[in-house]
Amino acid sequence: MILLLAWPLLELVLSGCTKSIVQPTTATSGPFEATPSVVAFGAVQVGHTSASSVSLINQGTAPVQITNVSISGQSFSVSGAGDLPIAVAAGATFNLSVIFAPTAVGSASGQLSITNNSATDGQITVSLSGTGAAASVPTLNAPTLSGLSCASSSFTGPATDSCAVTLSSAAGSGGISVGLASNDSAVTVPTAVTVASGASSASFTATVAAVTTATTVTLTASANGASQTFVLTLGAAVPTLGVSASSLAFGDVNLNSPATQSLTLTSTGTAAVTVNGVTVSGAGFSVSGATSSQTLTPGQTATLNVEFDPTTAGAVTGSLTISSNSSTGSSTVVSLTGTGVSSSTAYEVQLNWDAPSSSTDPVNGYNVYRAPSGTTSYQQLNTSPLPLTPPSYTDTYDLDDGQTYDYIVESVDAEGNTSAPSNIASATIP
Repeated sequence: MILLLAWPLLELVLSGCTKSIVQPTTATSGPFEATPSVVAFGAVQVGHTSASSVSLINQGTAPVQITNVSISGQSFSVSGAGDLPIAVAAGATFNLSVIFAPTAVGSASGQLSITNNSATDGQITVSLSGTGAAASVPTLNAPTLSGLSCASSSFTGPATDSCAVTLSSAAGSGGISVGLASNDSAVTVPTAVTVASGASSASFTATVAAVTTATTVTLTASANGASQTFVLTLGAAVPTLGVSASSLAFGDVNLNSPATQSLTLTSTGTAAVTVNGVTVSGAGFSVSGATSSQTLTPGQTATLNVEFDPTTAGAVTGSLTISSNSSTGSSTVVSLTGTGVSSSTAYEVQLNWDAPSSSTDPVNGYNVYRAPSGTTSYQQLNTSPLPLTPPSYTDTYDLDDGQTYDYIVESVDAEGNTSAPSNIASATIP
């Protein structure tokens, strides 16, 4: 018997919704974090506002979806979330702006919560704190914040900028605290700077980080209801690798006597350059030094030592390939040349013999002969008879490493007749 079961069709109708519900997928790996994890606004006058940026950084290898952003605490609010869900690409950063607007005097606390589908950090919280301060009563001729300036307004790559706040006149007893803020985490500043009593300005340092795309950052200084801004323009930092030579020529190198030359790698760009690896080709060529993964900050150098150690005679060509993330290309090639030559010219065989003591035919000179040991293929080394004194000869002609040679000497009379050969003398070339 076959039973047919009819399941009821369920239909869910939602009314009044303006957003669709998207089932998030799970990121495959990597942390998802908020920077900073604690935001302390300090003292803010009642009726005024202060803003701080929170960066959500996806350090994983897959996109992460932010599905909900909420904030607690009566005086705190958040902006920048837009329509949810929000996808943050792998390696990307998403910024939120947290605002503190106290309505009463006293301390306040809250919490920013970010729900996401990260496999490791699905719920991120940022602690918030601040203090509502009583509005100051302006006094006659009280100094006001009149300026915010920095030494430079444009950067490419990481740097520091010397900045200052200026008052309209000298600060009174106790000084004046000036709040500082940046609307982008690419530039960080202290939360406040104090203009000392009797002074009309105070300095602070803005720290600039490298960015991958052109960015405009606004710095804000606030005090006693007045504010001033200063805009910094950040250009994209570019990694560039410089190599001290495009070719290395070793010239003639004796066999089994290695020669070494050096290459200098320099980070010449505005961002750190990473050398991923170094490979070499060509018989007898090798490389040592900064051959594995190494990151060079702008201006930093590293040295490669290239060696040529020929084992056979003849010309050799090769190449050295440097892989990196340089803006000039992922591979930099240095050509290599060298010639292996026999080192025999570094050796010589010195022969000495005694003149004949009893010869009826006057001796006019000597001939010297050489043959590879164990053979009878003797070759005359001198082109004309050697002089009688001294009875010696130095052989430097075409000596091969590791070879043993046999030598004999014959006397020569005035008519060119030769005597019987001498005894055999042997010599081995190292």
